[in-house]
Amino acid sequence: MYPDYPFNSNYFSVQSHRMHYIDQGQGDVIVMVHGNPTWSFYYRKLITLLSKTHRVIAIDHIGCGMSDKPQDYDYCLQNHINNLDSLLHHLQIEKFSLCVHDWGGAIGMGVAARRVDDLQRALVLNTAAFRSSQIPQRIQICRWPVIGDLLVRGLNSFAGSAVSMAVTKTMKRAVADAYIAPYDSWENRIAVAAFVKDIPLDSQHPSYDTLVKVEQGLEKLQERNLPMLICWGAKDFCFNKDFYDEWCARFPQAEKHYFENGGHYILEDEFAAIAPLARRFFEK
Repeated sequence: MYPDYPFNSNYFSVQSHRMHYIDQGQGDVIVMVHGNPTWSFYYRKLITLLSKTHRVIAIDHIGCGMSDKPQDYDYCLQNHINNLDSLLHHLQIEKFSLCVHDWGGAIGMGVAARRVDDLQRALVLNTAAFRSSQIPQRIQICRWPVIGDLLVRGLNSFAGSAVSMAVTKTMKRAVADAYIAPYDSWENRIAVAAFVKDIPLDSQHPSYDTLVKVEQGLEKLQERNLPMLICWGAKDFCFNKDFYDEWCARFPQAEKHYFENGGHYILEDEFAAIAPLARRFFEK
């Protein structure tokens, strides 16, 4: 149905809702955690590549992709972390590596903060797992009462515009359509809007304390000298060089690649260059 996405679907029940995930290959486990407004489709080429030598698990957060999209759900950082953690326990995953992008950084590293000794490696792609007061004006507007929902849920201004704004290379029509296919109505864009509102910019935000715990987990991972590969698109209007520099400062031992012509959807713009780096990194 979707280009380069021939995987069998699996479902796990969390809080009476179905969470969709891909489970491909055998061997050491790599967990891929997407952000907003993408879904596991973002990792399709990386799943195919790495599942030849590893067991790859790629989730769709509740409200995203092919997971259920309940209208009365609390789409907060803590719940997303709990959901991923529950899935890994359900699958009896003891040791795992991470691949994180966008909101996947805070969610994936939130699980790692609980299981510091279980995380083996991490591939970091234009993401954050620490506090920041930076937010682009175009995203800030999407957080405004009434207007935000009208833009994000009514006009599809967030998911719909990302297929052009988050890349530097024009997507094929079928690929762009696949990105936005799960978000085809007001109801189905509920999590897209909720993720935007859940960005904790100050200590009064409900998800602020959760993010602090994620950040504290990063400190423990650095004490362990966690092997990390950072691949970053320089032309990202949201996760800009300040975020890249923060990761580099926190994990000075990391292998770093800064792609001057890559956008936020770095796997779309620079997959050919990232593929051999990722393969070598995870096969060490």
